[in-house]
Amino acid sequence: MDTMDEIRETFFLECEDLLQDLETGLTSIRDGDRDPEKVNSVFRAVHSIKGGAGAFALNDLVRFAHKFETTLDEVRAGRLEPQTDLIALFLRSADFLADLVASAQSGDQVDGEQIDHLISELESFIDSDNAAPSAENFVFEPIALDFSLDFDAPPPPPAEDGNWRITLSPHENLFARGNDSVLLLRALRLLGDYSVTCDWSDLLLLDHMDCEKSYLKWSLTMPAMVTETAIREVFEFVEDECDLKIERTAVSSAPRPAPVETQTPSKQAPAASLQALHEDSDHGPSPGASADANGKDAGKAPKATVRVELDRVDRLINLIGELVINQSMLSQAVFDAGFPPNSPLAGGLDEFKQLTRDIQESVMSIRAQPVKPLFQRMSRIVREASNATRKDVRLVTEGESTEVDKIVIERLSDPLTHMIRNAVDHGLESREKREAAGKPREGVVRLSAMHRSGRVIIEVSDDGAGINRPRVRQIAIEKGLISADEQLTDGEIDNLLFMPGFSTASEVSNLSGRGVGMDVVKKSIQALGGRVSIVSVPGQGSSFIISLPLTLAILDGMVVRIAGQTTIIPLTDIVETLKPKPEDIHYLSTEGQVVFIRGAFVPLVDVGATLGYRAPLTKVDNQIVVLTQTEDSALSALLVDEIFDQRQVVIKGLEENYGSVPGIAAATILGDGRIALILDVDRIVSRKSMTADLSEAA
Repeated sequence: MDTMDEIRETFFLECEDLLQDLETGLTSIRDGDRDPEKVNSVFRAVHSIKGGAGAFALNDLVRFAHKFETTLDEVRAGRLEPQTDLIALFLRSADFLADLVASAQSGDQVDGEQIDHLISELESFIDSDNAAPSAENFVFEPIALDFSLDFDAPPPPPAEDGNWRITLSPHENLFARGNDSVLLLRALRLLGDYSVTCDWSDLLLLDHMDCEKSYLKWSLTMPAMVTETAIREVFEFVEDECDLKIERTAVSSAPRPAPVETQTPSKQAPAASLQALHEDSDHGPSPGASADANGKDAGKAPKATVRVELDRVDRLINLIGELVINQSMLSQAVFDAGFPPNSPLAGGLDEFKQLTRDIQESVMSIRAQPVKPLFQRMSRIVREASNATRKDVRLVTEGESTEVDKIVIERLSDPLTHMIRNAVDHGLESREKREAAGKPREGVVRLSAMHRSGRVIIEVSDDGAGINRPRVRQIAIEKGLISADEQLTDGEIDNLLFMPGFSTASEVSNLSGRGVGMDVVKKSIQALGGRVSIVSVPGQGSSFIISLPLTLAILDGMVVRIAGQTTIIPLTDIVETLKPKPEDIHYLSTEGQVVFIRGAFVPLVDVGATLGYRAPLTKVDNQIVVLTQTEDSALSALLVDEIFDQRQVVIKGLEENYGSVPGIAAATILGDGRIALILDVDRIVSRKSMTADLSEAA
């Protein structure tokens, strides 16, 4: 890859961050945030994309971004009020800008008619008298220059008491690094009005000038209300490339003289070009500038980051997995050799084990990413679905900073898309029905994420009508999924939505009706080692809850023996372990056995019989019980023969190398080199579904 290709790739990576900032800023403005800095950040995002695209001659992208930023500049200047219809147009423009970036990256052709249509919509909001010139209609106009040799610079105007006096002397390398004094002065203009004087005493004759050097110095006077922090933010990226002096003038007790009107200099004079600094017709960027004169974001410098190819991180994670396996082998060898637990070797091995865990957690945190980018993509899905269904929908996100493995985030995009569309299309009522039910016309889809018990919980909820269970049951009977006389609980009826081919849509549309969707969602989530459950209240809405592991590489588990087989139970599923008393075990005629634990009867699950390792046990008095809790908070007691220890294990997928096994989540390699299966507790305790799955597998 040559240098230009690397720069181009970096540009598209930066576009991802800029598009996220654009989406975040527009969403905040839509929700009522009128902070001028929010508008500036949105403007800067579009302007930065346009500037980078221009360097690679991406003309369609430049043309659309120019008109987009022109309209944003009208809002920034206060000439255009961000009303609901304008914000909606901005959000659609942001979506289309993302499409243009993706098309430019892949080399695909773009729809020129769609560009023209959106540009005309943006132009309809712009006052042509105040608008900036079009990107393709710039006209060269010669101007007169004064080459007189009168280089005696006038002294700076006297500063008012308590105002800021700023002196700027650029170094030679300021221009070489892509900076410009004019852009800095424009950025200062956003903080407030100022008086400025240019010192051209060092200016050489034209024949002796070096165009890459700076010969001009600037003296400015800014009002006292501007904070020093806000001023320094403008220059924070060029402090090493200029001589900068910022000082406040002394406050005197003498009365201030009456202001003296000064004659406007002739347009032929060199100083007249400074008037252009007060105009922002070219939408120059504001490097390091903040419109917040109070400096409320002062001291929040961005953290240093480095971009690393994902393949390198994956190789590092694989090596950590091998390190964990070798640490387990060493522990097994020390145990087999009979070293006492208090021996120096065992103590050193414990320290090595802890160090291995610390390294593993640190490396896994490198691949962990916040779910914010994923949630932001769902905003577009909501907008498109609401337009298709003609419903007013607002997406509310919570827990965007929750971190999860990057692979989990990538594979979660499609399931979440299905669930969001389902919430808008099926969950929320029409505007008329919501008003009739006493609800606001605008429906709410809520997308939240949180960490709980070593897992990440993602919830998609709506404030719609809830699941119409009688209708779901009737459709299942008509499709032959259940018999007419079968008795189902509310939870079992809700789970019918995950059956292949099931759909409640009366007609096929772009969003639903083909019977493909929720079954794919469930399979995709199960492939990630996750679970999905439904909670629905008629008239109030529904919630789809996804529970996922934080990582797909390593987990903490309890090593147990069942019918001579060594297996792993994930530690996040275990509540406690115990050996029940014989009087606590009760036998049922049809449902097996239950055990009385802490004032409640908990069903016993014979794992060995469920997995086909052995015949069902007739007596369980000598068995060890592992009390587990599933996603729906139901308790189950797993019967095991022996518990070895608790350890970290490296997850090895079965589906790629062998196939899907009901009740088995994955496999791992033990310290002695043997393979142990990792149990899927939720599937095992659902013995009805497990029986069907095992019969199909057989």
